[in-house]
Amino acid sequence: MAAMGALLKFGALLLAAVAACVAWEDGDVWDYDGHKLKDSDFLALWPLPQKVQSSAVSFQLSASRFQFTHAEGSSAGSDCSILQNAFRRYFDYIFGFTKKDRDQRRRNAAGSEVLELQVAITSPDAECDGFPSLTSDESYELSVDQPSAVLKAPKVWGALRGLETFSQLVYEDAYDVIAMTNVLNFSVFPDFPRFAHRGVLLDSSRHYLPLKVILANLEAMAMNKYNVFHWHISDDQSFPYVSRMFPDLSQKGSYHPYTHVYTPADVKMVIEFARMRGIRVIAEFDTPGHTQSWGFGQKDLLTPCYTGSSPSGTYGPVNPILNTTYDFMAGFFKEISTVFPDAYVHLGGDEVDFSCWKSNPDIQKFMDQQGFGKDYSKLESFYIQRLLDIVSSTDKGYMVWQEVFDNGVKLNQKTVVEVWKSSELEEELYNVTGAGYTTILSAPWYLDYISYGQDWQNYYKVEPLTFKGTQDWLVYLFIYGLLVTLSVSRGTVPLSNDCKSLWTRASAKCSKCKLLWAVFCVLPSETGPRSLSVGSSSGCPGLELFSVCLS
Repeated sequence: MAAMGALLKFGALLLAAVAACVAWEDGDVWDYDGHKLKDSDFLALWPLPQKVQSSAVSFQLSASRFQFTHAEGSSAGSDCSILQNAFRRYFDYIFGFTKKDRDQRRRNAAGSEVLELQVAITSPDAECDGFPSLTSDESYELSVDQPSAVLKAPKVWGALRGLETFSQLVYEDAYDVIAMTNVLNFSVFPDFPRFAHRGVLLDSSRHYLPLKVILANLEAMAMNKYNVFHWHISDDQSFPYVSRMFPDLSQKGSYHPYTHVYTPADVKMVIEFARMRGIRVIAEFDTPGHTQSWGFGQKDLLTPCYTGSSPSGTYGPVNPILNTTYDFMAGFFKEISTVFPDAYVHLGGDEVDFSCWKSNPDIQKFMDQQGFGKDYSKLESFYIQRLLDIVSSTDKGYMVWQEVFDNGVKLNQKTVVEVWKSSELEEELYNVTGAGYTTILSAPWYLDYISYGQDWQNYYKVEPLTFKGTQDWLVYLFIYGLLVTLSVSRGTVPLSNDCKSLWTRASAKCSKCKLLWAVFCVLPSETGPRSLSVGSSSGCPGLELFSVCLS
């Protein structure tokens, strides 16, 4: 976990991480091409805001004098737990890794000093007690001058993004002074994300993830301004979610009923930890396929497979012809609707193997009765439609994988369809958005596909809004972030590598190229990046340097 800890500690001080990877000589900094870097080259905000204005003058900060304050007139005060928690967190990011004996050096150093960051929430309802949502306002404005910097945001969610930007302006100079560079009359003009859904999926079923690993990734998500944790919490391999109504699901379906499960307290902790960072938690319980682990704890839920006229002793997808199946689903998703506060739940619906259904004589009889013939996609649609009706009755919206749309299931217009297949991608996006559905794009960013060399460039090159119909329909971009351990034998890769493998790639998609936060950019060359200035319009930041620092 040491490497993971290093990632979190230096994520907020990314400038220091990049600087550590370039050559130092007599206090000057040089890039790999032998060019001396200017002061303006170090405004490496991550991701870069929509518009920034700065000049090359440094201010100092002192741990003994600097403070975060609630501005006069702000609708959020000291009783706003989200901001109070964030103030403590970002104070520690900025000052927590400095030596105590440096205060005298700070006092003796010349230069102006920023004494406070005033945070003002401008709308009447700051949403301090709420949860982030698809429509949350994450916009903010930030200006830095001495003696006070000012952060304005309509809601606390924007204030969190502005605090992250502020923390990234801070670095420790060659004289051990905590300073802010390039911030004379520094301003971040109204900044806001390009896409309202910027997420990372973690699969904790195929490979169980300890709670501390999930929390560490949530911390890294906040540093990179991601705002959705898509929790793929169950699959064929295990069912680690501890259900109050159906405890046998985890008792019999997890890798271990005590050490490899997520208790109600664990889930509550994850949701609250995420809320404090402006991150939604969307749980995925994928059916009717990917459910082998469910069958251990719920009798008759799965379809018995046959060899000829006799049961084979194996089981396939959820059995869609039994009323008990839908009774179970109604009870289960009623519980899920109370545990996970987000307005959406992900219902999966992908990769259903029909071979077991085809072998079962009761399924065949049901198909004939319904007039489905031999088209088993119609049986899948029959099940999905009944499931959607169940979930709708809990006042939840739902997300589904693209197969549900492709198979012609009748969907509510508020359904979110996730496009994950790379084949005929633009045509699929055109069809889904053309039908009026909000779309999540994940196909280009399967991070568990580890390749050799600089694969991060491929993520930069994707522009999600090039398909026909973009001007008519809204698309929400989603980053599919499976951990590297998904593609290897369970338990053979140190967990510290998970964070490194994920975040050297996931950071690429939210950085200066601003795929998620702002506008697209152009790669400087196929050979790799060099350290680039903020004002550069010709390339992307030095992710290669960041990767080296973490290796």
